[in-house]
Amino acid sequence: MRRRAVLAFCLSLWVSTALAQSVPKPGTKDLCPVCGMIVAKYPNWVAVVTWKDGHSHFFDGAKDLFKFLHDLAKYAPGHRREDIAGIYVTDFYNLEIIDARRALFVAGSDVLGPMGHEFVPLASQADADDFMKDHKGRRVYGFKQIGAMLPERVDDGKFD
Repeated sequence: MRRRAVLAFCLSLWVSTALAQSVPKPGTKDLCPVCGMIVAKYPNWVAVVTWKDGHSHFFDGAKDLFKFLHDLAKYAPGHRREDIAGIYVTDFYNLEIIDARRALFVAGSDVLGPMGHEFVPLASQADADDFMKDHKGRRVYGFKQIGAMLPERVDDGKFD
């Protein structure tokens, strides 16, 4: 049993290290396509969409990432959802890049991002539960639960 736990830990460490090495980091001049802010100024909040052709779009938080994904025609004309290779966010606690499609997002907490109220990305349910208690979160969402209107509602301080 212990051997399995050690192997599982080593595998998860290897996967997270490989993922972090394969996801590009924003340059000093990369702007968020949604709000226009310089993304590198907020490394604890970076989100990234990578494309099959190798280029990337960077965001100063998960909220702008979701706005982008729900309106590609506005923010990235000529891009198609099926051309996305990966979608990543920065985990709040360990500041590592994680797959956004597997992350959980807390809204309505006392933690503000670069653009105010934010979806705070977390890697696990246990982390989300702890964050909810520690930071007065109002709601936990999975990636697919964040529809087109929800980011605007979060901007307005409405979390359900």
